[in-house]
Amino acid sequence: MKRIVIFASGSGSNAENLIKFFRNKDNVSVIQVLTNNPHAKVIERCKRLGVSCLCFNKADFHETQYVLNLLKSYNPDLIVLAGFLWKFPEFILKVFPNKVINIHPALLPKYGGKGMYGKHVHQAVLDNKESETGITIHYVNENYDEGAIIFQAKCKVETTDTIEDITAKIHELEMTNFPKVIEKLLFKEI
Repeated sequence: MKRIVIFASGSGSNAENLIKFFRNKDNVSVIQVLTNNPHAKVIERCKRLGVSCLCFNKADFHETQYVLNLLKSYNPDLIVLAGFLWKFPEFILKVFPNKVINIHPALLPKYGGKGMYGKHVHQAVLDNKESETGITIHYVNENYDEGAIIFQAKCKVETTDTIEDITAKIHELEMTNFPKVIEKLLFKEI
């Protein structure tokens, strides 16, 4: 059985999609969700879906071994960042090399880095009059959004598109592609 741990900071729509996608699979399971936000909607989603969700603070993550020890106890095959906004500590990445992935709502290397998430990314795409945007699934390294790219999917940006239009297009790409890419990664198909 392949084991996934998800980190999320916000609404948890990607986490819910992954939990539902893998729920009926015999060979993959989302065993834990971790969040740094005690008010995140992902907590309620996990309760409704019957998946354990634990909250941690900055010291637990960056200054102590608390989160690292949790991860060691879970023995995950993959650690998935799904709307998780904190930079991952190097000491955790060293213990789980090439096992931490992230999804970003743009075609990296464009529009990545600290503070570039959600509507901030989509506004930058609009401000720069891009003709396309998309999602990037990538390995996590010590820098924001600079890890090796695993997969990208694109969509057109129309001149009439609003932030809401782009948000909807990106959300559709995430929901369709993220679970499939994770499944392929787990079984070494990509």
